[in-house]
Amino acid sequence: MSFIQNNIQFIRNQKGLSQAQFAAVLDWSKSQVGAYEEGRSFPSIDKLIKLSDYAKIPIDILVRNDLRKSGTSSFIEVGNQRVLFPILVDPDNENLIEVVPVKASAGYLSGYDDPEYIEQLQKIKLPFLPTGKHRAFPIKGDSMLPMKDGSFVIGRFIEDRQEIKTGKTYVLLTLNDGMVYKRVMNNIDFNNSLLLMSDNKMYHDYSIPIDEVLELWEFTCSINTQEYSEEELKLSSIITMFNELGVELKALEKSIK
Repeated sequence: MSFIQNNIQFIRNQKGLSQAQFAAVLDWSKSQVGAYEEGRSFPSIDKLIKLSDYAKIPIDILVRNDLRKSGTSSFIEVGNQRVLFPILVDPDNENLIEVVPVKASAGYLSGYDDPEYIEQLQKIKLPFLPTGKHRAFPIKGDSMLPMKDGSFVIGRFIEDRQEIKTGKTYVLLTLNDGMVYKRVMNNIDFNNSLLLMSDNKMYHDYSIPIDEVLELWEFTCSINTQEYSEEELKLSSIITMFNELGVELKALEKSIK
């Protein structure tokens, strides 16, 4: 099902243009605008590309989604285009949080900007969260001790890259490394990159160009799905102690040299 006829009229009305003015902007004819809006004709791919460039909305969003419902959605900037970013609410108008399950995390890279994919995710409500769009992501591995494998990190969506704070932890959706949870050093002004650091120092830090970051979610809270054993808590404390000791020894070594 295509929503293009409604979306053309919606975009034109949002811009406050008559059919003649809209046609002039897109290098269409007034009769073509009327035919598209009335569903008597369908724009060619060349015309869809012009409309997409003008509205800064991907063609698949224009064709597959009803933009008139964007009153309950927001648009976010991704590169030089806007994509639909639905903020789901319950009957009490409270925000719902989509949960990316472990089994679906591998597919998140290909579905993160697909409203239909996001709509199928399970939802939860946590009324104590601050304002903003939140999403829950599964944690794998032990690179961010004491965060336990199988836990979930709930992050607040960061649209403006100027908001990235050095030292804070983020869930990042990256072009080449998929979804990762790391502590971040903001080096955008220095070399247009982020340094991603693991709290478990057995893992090496690495840099990633900011252009390869598709989504960024700042840590808000975490949910453990398993209880820590006494041994794990002791092990976590020991690792933390040795990590801190290693940092102090490195600092001492530098001062001696």
